[in-house]
Amino acid sequence: MLSDTAIEDAAARLHEAERSGVPIPQLSLQYPEMTVEDAYAVQRAVVARHVAAGRRVRGRKIGLTSKVMQRAVSIDEPDYGVLFTDMLVDDGGTVEHGRFIRPRVEVELAFILGRDLDGPGTTLYEVLRATEFVTPALEILDARVQMSDPETGHLRTIVDTIADNAADAGLVLGGRVVRPLEIDLRWVSALLMRNATVEESGVAAAVLNHPANGVAWLADRLAPHGDRLHAGEVILAGSFTKPVHADPGDTFVADYGPLGTVSCHFAQAAAGT
Repeated sequence: MLSDTAIEDAAARLHEAERSGVPIPQLSLQYPEMTVEDAYAVQRAVVARHVAAGRRVRGRKIGLTSKVMQRAVSIDEPDYGVLFTDMLVDDGGTVEHGRFIRPRVEVELAFILGRDLDGPGTTLYEVLRATEFVTPALEILDARVQMSDPETGHLRTIVDTIADNAADAGLVLGGRVVRPLEIDLRWVSALLMRNATVEESGVAAAVLNHPANGVAWLADRLAPHGDRLHAGEVILAGSFTKPVHADPGDTFVADYGPLGTVSCHFAQAAAGT
C-alpha cells in the first residue's frame, strides 16, 4: 500500500505532465508494490487537483471492457476514469494535436443519465431505466505516463493507466440520439475510419455482452467510496474497437450506420508555433 505522501507526489507529477505535455516515468517501475487500489487513490488525488484548478466534472469513462484487452494487461475487470467538461469536442470539430502527448481514438456508446444510479447490486435494467438517451461517441485517449520505459522497454501496466485517469483526454458526441429501449444496443456496430480508410470495426456487445453492463459495473465499483453516477452525467460505456493512433492532420469518422456518424480532425500546428 502506497503512503499518502507517495500518492500525493504521483498525483502532482501527473497533473504537471498534463500541463507540460511531458510524460512521467512509469509509476509501476517506481513503485513495484503498487496495487490497483493505490492507483485509484492516485487518480482521485489527480482529479481533486483538476477540480481545485477550476475544471468541471462532466461524467465518467469505462475502459478495458473487452476480454482481449483485459488479457493484454493481466486484469479481469474494466477500469474507469473521470471526464471533464473541457474534454468535449464538437462533432465534426477540430482539435489541436499538440494539446495531447500521443493521442489515440476509440469507438464507444455514450449513456446520458436521466437520474442517479447507486450501487451496489446495479442491474442492466436499472441502467436502461436511468438512461435518458444513448448516442455514438469517439473517445480520445492520451498517456501522461511513458508507454514504454526508454531504458528497459518495460510497457506501462494497469496501475499506470488507472493512476493516469484511465488515459482520458477527450470525447466527441454525435450521430443519432436514441432512447435506450428503442433499439437492441448489443447490435450497434461501427466502422472507424482514419482519412477515409477503415482502420477498425466492432459491435457493442463486445462491451461486457451489453454496453449497459459496463455502466452497472461502474455504479457498483464507485459505491464503496461513497460515490454514485449522477443525473446529467455522460458515461462512456467502453470501446468496442482497438485504439487507433492519431497523427497531425488526421481526420477520424466513426460510421454507426442507422445511428449516423461522429467525427473530428486533429489539426497540424502552424509553422512557427
